[in-house]
Amino acid sequence: MNVLLSTKFVRSSRYSRLAPFSSLLSRTISTQTTTKLFINGEFIESQASEWIDVRNPATQEVVTRVPKSTPHELNEAAHSAQHAFSEWRRTSVLTRQRKMLDLQHAIRNNIDRLAESIVAEQGKVLSDARGDVLRGLQVVESMAGITEYLLGHKIEVSADMDTYTVREPLGVVAGICPFNFPAMIPLWMFPVALATGNTCLLKPSERDPGAAMILAELCDQVGIPRGVLNIVHGSHDTVNFLTADKRVRAVSFVGSDKAGKYIYERATQNGKRCQANLGAKNHAVVLPDADREHAINAIVGAAFGAAGQRCMALSVAVFVGDTIDWIPEIIERAKKLRVDGGMEQGADLGPMITPEALKRAESLIQSAIDEGANVLLDGRGYKVAKYPNGNFLGPTVIDDASSSMQCYQQEIFGPVLTCVHAKTLDDALALVNANRYGNGASVFTRSGACARRFQTEVEAGQVGINVPIPVPLPMFSFTGNKGSFLGDTNFYGRSGVSFYTQLKTITSHWRHQDAQAAEERASVHMPTHS
Repeated sequence: MNVLLSTKFVRSSRYSRLAPFSSLLSRTISTQTTTKLFINGEFIESQASEWIDVRNPATQEVVTRVPKSTPHELNEAAHSAQHAFSEWRRTSVLTRQRKMLDLQHAIRNNIDRLAESIVAEQGKVLSDARGDVLRGLQVVESMAGITEYLLGHKIEVSADMDTYTVREPLGVVAGICPFNFPAMIPLWMFPVALATGNTCLLKPSERDPGAAMILAELCDQVGIPRGVLNIVHGSHDTVNFLTADKRVRAVSFVGSDKAGKYIYERATQNGKRCQANLGAKNHAVVLPDADREHAINAIVGAAFGAAGQRCMALSVAVFVGDTIDWIPEIIERAKKLRVDGGMEQGADLGPMITPEALKRAESLIQSAIDEGANVLLDGRGYKVAKYPNGNFLGPTVIDDASSSMQCYQQEIFGPVLTCVHAKTLDDALALVNANRYGNGASVFTRSGACARRFQTEVEAGQVGINVPIPVPLPMFSFTGNKGSFLGDTNFYGRSGVSFYTQLKTITSHWRHQDAQAAEERASVHMPTHS
């Protein structure tokens, strides 16, 4: 099933597997290799004329260079995936299940290597980077249960006649990934696609592709056949190819509103399935009867962890009644968080991904001041002595915000907590439900009645009760809604399996008489199923 690639592809003379990322922190562009393409089971040196520098967010040193894949390279990747599909779809479900078991074992043995890649390219602290890998690993482990997910239904609809359903793969599918979870989001996509019998074209974020490249290497090591997973790189032109090429049947995307709406519209206009997770503005409603210690610790961790660069970050706290008196304590605990390089012992949050992301977050903090809010803790201008060039923003707390302010309306995607006040649970629910996003919402309370009312009436796809970041484990699905999601089938779990498969219904008629003697005369009447 090997595809002979064009002679225009040049394999790197250097061993093309990625070097351990602990060594990348001290390298510069003069010595660093480029990021390869992964096409038909080979790491290929791109012939691109345009390249993107990937910089360590703490130092601004170039870690690697990422190619903008050429049209020829993109076509070769799609051809490889299409060719591989004809064989991969015919592998037994038990074979695909075995590969998922082998892959999860390989990932578990390489957690530190993957995490170090994430620290070097994305800026997360090491403990959070490990969590990034582990949450993706859980999806791979859930795909070891693919046999259960693919079970169909069967019923005898009349004498000697059965109707049953089977789930079949779509073909070549594509995944377009964001920068904030370099391991977890790719693992939301390609393991589910592969376990269900599809082949995949994956585009990691051009800002931090290293983890995805390591995952490709591990897929190769465990014997996933050539062409089943291909990795391409780039930006706008690569996205346009994946959303338009006729060989691609479905597109998965996680990222910003603007990009997501463009990808969803372009993919669906070209007749493809599309699932797109977009922006968020997640709220935590704090009721007066909540456990004070638990609520404060949960809010601080969920608001500032990962430098706020999570689509499920808790970015708005709604303080009901006299819980506004808890804000000073939140500020004091936020001040104790250590902002540092990701590999530093005891670091709580690292730098933001780029100087541009930092500048945008700082401008939204300033807009809050300009519009009349109070910035009680201002993290702008935060300096880390060892990393003077880092994209650091310290924990920031904005109080007295209103729903009309930019700091509330926009997803800041930084370590910024926006505080609003509400008199009652009714007011808090009205505020949350009026927001255009619907990824997640949490309530902190000791009242079962209040919790039940909140979970019933809140308009958010993922609800936490005394849980600050209610991201479901893979036996469920990621169920953001409203303006946070485009499409009708969610990521991973049973929804993910449904997205990457299509139902086929078969009605078969095996007459018992045929087991005894052949019918002598054909029937010309419409079957009545009686």
